[in-house]
Amino acid sequence: MVVRVLVTGAAGFIGSHVVDRLLDDGFHVIGVDNLEVGRMSNLKFAINNPKFDFKEIDVRNSGALLKACTSASIFLHLAALADIVPSVEKPDKYFETNVVGTFNLMQIAREIGVKKVIYIASSSCYGIPTNLPTTELEAIRPQYPYALTKYLGESLALHWGQVYKISTTSLRLFNVFGPRARTSGTYGAVFGVFLAQKNAGKPFTVVGDGNQTRDFTYVSDVVEAIVLAMNSTHSGVFNVGSGGTYSINRLVELLGGDVVKIPKRPGEPNSTFADITKIRNELGWSPKSSFEAGVENILKSIDDWKDGPVWDAASIEVATQSWFKYLDKNE
Repeated sequence: MVVRVLVTGAAGFIGSHVVDRLLDDGFHVIGVDNLEVGRMSNLKFAINNPKFDFKEIDVRNSGALLKACTSASIFLHLAALADIVPSVEKPDKYFETNVVGTFNLMQIAREIGVKKVIYIASSSCYGIPTNLPTTELEAIRPQYPYALTKYLGESLALHWGQVYKISTTSLRLFNVFGPRARTSGTYGAVFGVFLAQKNAGKPFTVVGDGNQTRDFTYVSDVVEAIVLAMNSTHSGVFNVGSGGTYSINRLVELLGGDVVKIPKRPGEPNSTFADITKIRNELGWSPKSSFEAGVENILKSIDDWKDGPVWDAASIEVATQSWFKYLDKNE
């Protein structure tokens, strides 16, 4: 029996790596993406594979989505809008994509009898955590609309799974990096910013003193977690992290280059660090890629960021005005 897997956000950073892995594993894949953030170049290894069917569809379009995925028995839901500032400025768009889009998908899963749904969640739901490493039982404290809408999507997916008897798993990802990471015009994730700056010979814009740490998790480890969750009888919520936490200063050291400091921002934790005990014990997953090896590998594909926007202190100050205006609790 042919197993068909729907991957939303298939042309995105993580989604395209998932597509490649599933095709290598022999699955038939239906890839859905509206190409607002995703790029067809990310699917260059998949597009001519006879087991891959790509549909340019927005998850907000429930009718088109239903037509595309009626033959799928497994849904992997990666489609989402990311980044902090745009979510503050356009929360309605984020709600429609991240929440209503998830509602559409879960309604379809209910209607056609999908056996398994994997929802790709965000560790940003923890906000500024009290405990490090952070377990899945940590209090939920979203600091901005992106984080909230991703958590609402997770809650909806898990609730539909519970009520309508759909095996549903949510994976809360921590700071994923690797080849194909986003290069859009939006000021966002640190790797996209730094790699474009390095390509252009410009200094890295380090927030605050650079001692803040992040649980940088390499994309191939994330893909492995998704595949294991897809094939597991377990369901529920799982953190996906690297097993460590690494400073921005260490990242700069590995990338190599000059630094310019920019102001510390409100609503950001000093550290993100996943407790991955649960996913180790229940899914048998553990990260394989070290932070240093991951950075070395991403530098081999640094040309991918040659067309990305090159940010400096002045342009970042303009781009993050809404961040400081709405998220600064001291105002």
